[in-house]
Amino acid sequence: MSEQPRPYRTAAVIPAAGRGVRLGPGAPKALRALNGTPMLIHAVRAMAASRHVSLVVVVAPPDGAPEVRNLLAEHALPERTDFVVVPGGETRQESVKRGLDALPDSISAVLVHDAARPLVPVDTVDSVVDAVREGAPAVVPALPLADTVKEVEPGAPGAPEPVLSTPVRARLRAVQTPQGFDRDTLVRAHEQVAVSGEGATDDAGMVEQLGAPVVVVPGHEEAFKVTRPLDLVLAEAVLARRRANDGF
Repeated sequence: MSEQPRPYRTAAVIPAAGRGVRLGPGAPKALRALNGTPMLIHAVRAMAASRHVSLVVVVAPPDGAPEVRNLLAEHALPERTDFVVVPGGETRQESVKRGLDALPDSISAVLVHDAARPLVPVDTVDSVVDAVREGAPAVVPALPLADTVKEVEPGAPGAPEPVLSTPVRARLRAVQTPQGFDRDTLVRAHEQVAVSGEGATDDAGMVEQLGAPVVVVPGHEEAFKVTRPLDLVLAEAVLARRRANDGF
């Protein structure tokens, strides 16, 4: 008898161990509430909404795994998706690596998604997964830039900074998540690419350093990152519109 091909399974890793200091004092950013529900729950639901995603691994603050497990248990999540919580590391790169280490052998593709992007539409998630399944080692959702960008020589905060160049805007994209990867490629990047200081904040950039190709698919304006207090206001407005239009 011929050997059956291994089923193609996709998991999402959500690093949620950061404090999110730019949002001000209080709970870690991923646990801040949007419409009464923590951002992390919105992000988990966004990944689980994809028909492709069979497992979501949440990487909690190093001392907060029990709290996050309780949080997941308190909120309704799709029954067809499994959920695992693991403690994170000191940097985002370490946390993603711990999430990868928790994946079962049956997983072929991995999404890495920011907990601070709670409103990414499922169509964007599916587009990323589809591109990986079609053979791309790494896939990034991204949007064209609306503003002209200047490269500057960084100076002291508030001081004038000399402009070094003006990149061609048509060649630039604002990167979002989830970023999608062939599992073996992402694991190899985390094993071989050494990053000092705060570590890598962009997994696709690590794959680029391996010399593997990275492709871009269209992102979505609602997949913005909630970083500052004004972003919370915008996210609440998006949720209110979804409730009014879609019964979300």
